[in-house]
Amino acid sequence: MTTKLLGERVRRVEDERLVRGKGQYVDDLLPDALEVAVLRSPHAHARIVDIDVEPVLDIEGVVAVYTYDDLTGAMADPLPVLIPHPTLTHGRTQYALAKDEVNYVGEAIAMVVAENRYIAEDAVSRIRVEYEVLPAVIGVDAARAAENLVHDDVPGNVAARMEQSVGDAEAAIAAAPHRLTLDLEIERSASMPMEGRGTVARWDTDSRRLQVWTSTQTSTGVRAAVAAKLGLDLAQIDVITPDVGGGFGVKILHPWPEELLVPMAAMKLGRPVKFTEDRREHFISSAHERGQKHHVEVGFDDDGRLLGLSVRFWHDHGAYIPYGLIVPIITSTQLLGPYKPGNYKVVFDSLYTNTVVVTPYRGAGRPQGVYVMERTMDAIAAYLGKDRTEVRSVNFIQPDEFPYDHGLIFQDGKPLVYDSGNFPASLEKLKKLIGWDEFEAFRDELRAQGRRVGIGMACYVEGTGVGPYEGAHITVETSGKVKVAIGLTSQGQGHETAFAQIVADELGVPFEDVEVVTGDTRRMQYAVGTFASRAAVMSGSAVALSARKVRQKALRIAAEALEASVDDLEIRDGMVRVKGAPNQQMSLGTVAVLSNPLRYAFDEASQAATQFSIGDPDKPPIAEDDEPGLEGRDFYSPERSTFANGMHAAIVETDPETAEIRILKYAVVHDCGTLINPLIVEGQIHGGVAQGVGGALYERMVYDDSGQLLNASFMDFLLPYVSEVPDSIEIDHLETPSPLNPLGIKGAGEAGVIPCSAVFASAIEDAEGFPITSMPISPSELYELRLRHEKGSTT
Repeated sequence: MTTKLLGERVRRVEDERLVRGKGQYVDDLLPDALEVAVLRSPHAHARIVDIDVEPVLDIEGVVAVYTYDDLTGAMADPLPVLIPHPTLTHGRTQYALAKDEVNYVGEAIAMVVAENRYIAEDAVSRIRVEYEVLPAVIGVDAARAAENLVHDDVPGNVAARMEQSVGDAEAAIAAAPHRLTLDLEIERSASMPMEGRGTVARWDTDSRRLQVWTSTQTSTGVRAAVAAKLGLDLAQIDVITPDVGGGFGVKILHPWPEELLVPMAAMKLGRPVKFTEDRREHFISSAHERGQKHHVEVGFDDDGRLLGLSVRFWHDHGAYIPYGLIVPIITSTQLLGPYKPGNYKVVFDSLYTNTVVVTPYRGAGRPQGVYVMERTMDAIAAYLGKDRTEVRSVNFIQPDEFPYDHGLIFQDGKPLVYDSGNFPASLEKLKKLIGWDEFEAFRDELRAQGRRVGIGMACYVEGTGVGPYEGAHITVETSGKVKVAIGLTSQGQGHETAFAQIVADELGVPFEDVEVVTGDTRRMQYAVGTFASRAAVMSGSAVALSARKVRQKALRIAAEALEASVDDLEIRDGMVRVKGAPNQQMSLGTVAVLSNPLRYAFDEASQAATQFSIGDPDKPPIAEDDEPGLEGRDFYSPERSTFANGMHAAIVETDPETAEIRILKYAVVHDCGTLINPLIVEGQIHGGVAQGVGGALYERMVYDDSGQLLNASFMDFLLPYVSEVPDSIEIDHLETPSPLNPLGIKGAGEAGVIPCSAVFASAIEDAEGFPITSMPISPSELYELRLRHEKGSTT
């Protein structure tokens, strides 16, 4: 009997390949391809007076040099704004190669194609560019001051201003028994996947077909961009995503300039061309995120219940805004978390600066929003002298209030309506996991030893499964093997395992007989992409719907062959059986043979299914509403996003002398609806927490006033090692299935990282006894805060 796999801790099938070094990445492909190096701006803001490529042209091994003047047609136009918005009144994007002006250190100016990367880089160093250096705008404060402009035609450096409100927040705050104001900041960070960006392209002159391999989170998006910019039909282009060494959001942008320039060069030169980004290039020319400043005004009653909340914030989106307003929109809506704010108003400005562009980084605006809301909750609790969990509890949306409509518009343009959850139950689980009620005794014990500890917590809600759609195509081979194609790419999330579990359950076939292919436009031409914790919800649902189509067709064909009613059939272990009559059965492979009217049988197992053995002469071989083959394709398009949620807590120790911060215990309660594979979900949480520790305590992008990134290497940009992340993470799950999709799934990919800055700020503040208002925080910064607090307390 086939074992039910949904919810089981199945080991990942892709690990055999990836962990043993058998993966194949972009840089492993087409080793004889020409290679690319890119000349990047050394200035944050400058006019390009002249570019002289003459010194490069005679270098042996150089094949071609391109500047903006070599771009024609749509390639000479700015890159697209991927997600327009009515409030994005001054959207600006860069050119594939800079035209007239550069606006951040690292912007692409010229591209050299050579026989190898060494020659290409040497050639790039010989290109002479004359610049007129302009004043640089670095950081939110400089952008708001608007003494200098990033783009001359963008007043005040403001690309967009957006406001949403429910009720009258200002009046409610003014009338509230208690009021507080807070100013909170999170600095820039970046995704830093192990593999940087990379693209390889090959043009077949005879067939006029272009093949592109790229390390991306959206193969179909890249395909559409390449077609539009190079004047090709979609049918002429195959985009294949091989193994991808991490994405975390930076590879969702499409197209990157190199994803257009490399195919263009391959077409012009008639030879394969390859671009592989090095680590410094990733720092200065890919994408950052997180940088925001927030001003909060809140009014509340004696119990800590929110009566009015007003948030004004400023988002630094860098020199261009190719990905639109997704990050600040998410902050503005998701900061509400599991709470009912009463009256709410939020206004944000999205600002240009002469720094690297912003794309979503794992969490995508939510870490900032959760930080703001949870710091506010902690401040209310401190003001009232109440336990921090008590203040949260009185503000929770209750289980019987779902679906809960906040009266706002979410990132997908649809109402912000939470579909399911049980926040009080999650809090009780978290308190037990972390030992919340026993902590004061623990603190006293360590205080007697001269040690300083604190406890913190944070709650979050995460919009997941954002549309508009995803699809799947499933084929049962005559061997009985099941082939599954989805348009999503995979960056290590375990798609090959999780989606195979769904198919095995839905079709009643052995897990080992299911093969999943991702991110290959030859197999699935229409898709959106892997981001926003949407893969399980969107593709998982599409896979389930497609499998159900295949199952229905298999039962219909088998019923005819076995002379039985469909209602009397079942599929187990890859066999279609008559219930209660085990001898009346046939394999799915045989059903696949029968699904084709040209029923040749090339193996013994399908001898019973020759073209002459079965068939009604009075019926056409294929019904009008059917097609040959045992396969099915379907698409899932949700009415709105699903909303996962969770709560984290941590106990930290801060060294009294060095101010070093050590994590003693970390706990997570997570609700992603129906669990496909708890092992994979827990892996996502572990990885997310590690990334969250980095974002809270180590990672930041440090620019000087001229726009030079001062820490553009792993020597200076600090990542947490295994010694800096928790030794173990206590995890518990709560399952409140979503009513919005066929499996009740909610997303899980960003759960680990979202609340970490808020958690650590809360715990450090609890240990130290003074407010923490800016993240990330380093030991040296904590030490300085101590000195300021001590000085302030004595004056």
